[in-house]
Amino acid sequence: MLGPSAHIDTFARDGLPPIDQWPAFQLEGFDYPDYLNAAVELTDAMVDKGLGDHTALIGNGRRRTYKELTDWTNRLAHAMVKNLGIKPGNRVLIRSANNPAMVACWLAATKVGAVVVNTMPMLRASELSAIVDKAEISHALCDTRLTDEITACAKTSKFLKTVVGFDGTSNHDAELDRLALEKPVKFDAVKTGRDDVALLGFTSGTTGEPKATMHFHRDLLIIADGYAKEVLKVTPDDVFVGSPPLAFTFGLGGLAIFPLRFGAAATLLENASPPSMIDIIEKFKATVCFTAPTAYRVMLQAMEEGADLSSLRAAVSAGETLPAPIYAEWKEKTGKPMLDGIGATEMLHIFVTNRFDDHQPACTGRPVTGYEARVVDDQMNEVADGEVGRLAVRGPTGCRYLNDERQQVYVRDGWNITGDSFTRDADGYFHFAARNDDMIISSGYNIAGPEVEAALLSHEAVSECGVVGAPDSERGHIVEAHVVLNDGFAADEAMVKALQDHVKATIAPFKYPRAVRFRQALPKTATGKIQRFQLRVDGEGF
Repeated sequence: MLGPSAHIDTFARDGLPPIDQWPAFQLEGFDYPDYLNAAVELTDAMVDKGLGDHTALIGNGRRRTYKELTDWTNRLAHAMVKNLGIKPGNRVLIRSANNPAMVACWLAATKVGAVVVNTMPMLRASELSAIVDKAEISHALCDTRLTDEITACAKTSKFLKTVVGFDGTSNHDAELDRLALEKPVKFDAVKTGRDDVALLGFTSGTTGEPKATMHFHRDLLIIADGYAKEVLKVTPDDVFVGSPPLAFTFGLGGLAIFPLRFGAAATLLENASPPSMIDIIEKFKATVCFTAPTAYRVMLQAMEEGADLSSLRAAVSAGETLPAPIYAEWKEKTGKPMLDGIGATEMLHIFVTNRFDDHQPACTGRPVTGYEARVVDDQMNEVADGEVGRLAVRGPTGCRYLNDERQQVYVRDGWNITGDSFTRDADGYFHFAARNDDMIISSGYNIAGPEVEAALLSHEAVSECGVVGAPDSERGHIVEAHVVLNDGFAADEAMVKALQDHVKATIAPFKYPRAVRFRQALPKTATGKIQRFQLRVDGEGF
């Protein structure tokens, strides 16, 4: 049964799936009071524990202590209530790159009892509109450098009525900052229930109507009190760095929740390229890194050129499978393991992982404490060790989609079916095989082939197209488009660039096809469906 709620706007709780469609939650060892505000636990509570002078956030040329972060978020919270009229349960979208101001806005919105939707800066108006409509978002907080697309979205939205800018740099010279400037540094946070929805995580690369995963205040703490405590063993001396956007739950956990839960420091990079991360690691002696295998490959090359990454004690790899050669080279050069793991937006964070004292190449490890995992067939029967099947997981977090019939696909018999194919060996270790669907994972980003196809088909030159993932030594996979052109258009390098530019302008730029192959026809089934598996082995053209 759900506990008490502080939400005046009950949209989120009303949009939860029926309880009989929930996974079987296993909450033993994760006990929280009936009323719990996760943002208070990550700020004010840390000051109360005597960590007020510890560095909480590093970014945009300065450090902020836990006391400064607490005061900042409390001022912002006052402004959100008094000036913006945000009420408990309202959905608030935040649009920004990774910077301290984004974290402060997320924490402040959580303190006032809002349901936060963090979004990537690369999203276009059409993509933002789909999110706004799904979550019926009323307020948006946006870095003033990124206002164009969200303003365009608001002009046609029947839900989004308030867009307020904040300064993502260190100047604090935007509307929201000015509203907060004169506010008190003390704020009585809304007494949200532990089962109140705090966060809507939209799955990256969703095809069709976007899927929004619903996470409670207790869930935000569970991933820290589980994975981060047990596996990473975080202490106040740790300094975190990484590349995943805070808009992804992988990034929000690894670069905000985990460090703030234990009094550690988070370094936030708007440009989280491997060279930038290397600079941060060297400058601030970072100890925990979250990024994808492709970035670790670049970092390994930098070590050959004299970069000093010896401060790192934990290198967490997720987002795509970790190739054994990268694991081996990292261990050889650093003497430390790279911790491969798998998570999902539906599960909030990592649930199967390697550990410092228990790791091996080409292996995803064992379940995090509190989670169970098994490999099953289509009828939910466990398959034999060594046999490929579907990964099924259950534990203290799990899938709850907002108003979505696909809940019954992801959750079966109380288990979360993650969409990944795995094997389990005789010793109980899990090994990744492939994705169950046509999702393309490139440099840690999930990209839906059909979405790229739709963007290409909106170009006048394109008659038909099929999009697949093609192996790539740098990115794991790249988006590869197989295109049939209309009559009168030339299949040349100029057309390749034109199509790539068109996709970048239509959807988030990182989704564009890095390879374009022109074809006379696409392979299809008797019923007219494109045979994408054939495209992967039958390329032609450029």
